Amino acid sequence: MLEEYGELTGQEKERMQEVIRLLLSQTFLPERRYEKKYGRLMPNPAYDFCERHMEFLTDYFSVAGIRLSQDSELGTIYIQGAEGVGEKLPKLATIYILLLKLIYDEKMAAVSSSVNIVATLGELNAKAGEFRLVRGLPSMTEMKRAFAALKKYQLIELLDAVEEQNENTRILIYPCINLVLQREDIAGLLESFAEEENDAEGGTEDGAGEAGI
Repeated sequence: MLEEYGELTGQEKERMQEVIRLLLSQTFLPERRYEKKYGRLMPNPAYDFCERHMEFLTDYFSVAGIRLSQDSELGTIYIQGAEGVGEKLPKLATIYILLLKLIYDEKMAAVSSSVNIVATLGELNAKAGEFRLVRGLPSMTEMKRAFAALKKYQLIELLDAVEEQNENTRILIYPCINLVLQREDIAGLLESFAEEENDAEGGTEDGAGEAGI
């Protein structure tokens, strides 16, 4: 492993360090990312570099008990087992992951030619109301905090600015969301959040609802 690293150029070593930091901070590396400059999905150089050096990076992370994996079908390279590295997500961000996964699955069933799905804020709010997961519309501060967390982990990209009551705001859902939440987990989470909302309406203290990545 050290021999391979020593054979890299100075620029490649800097790139290697950058990719390692990216994986530790955001967990997922999508093969293609939305670039606002071009207004479309573009190849992700960090993904390409990681793919070329999978063997080295796999050995590197394994020393710390972290597993590096690649899902070629979803176009994602990601790490697992990095306990203590990630952060606890706000409750609203956790709810959004669940709802965006539901929307993703529904749209993928209708349009199977792409793994990247675009939803709108209106669709997200409608889905939240359908399952009674939030009481009223969240504040702009809560929404922006939740979206910032999901964007950090490469789960979404906001194609438009988040503005109050703008239900046409587009949200690109990256296929990484399939690796965060499995389909079989959805029913249990829906029931759990619904119970929390019912308890809150009845005056019971709500002490749960946050998840980590």
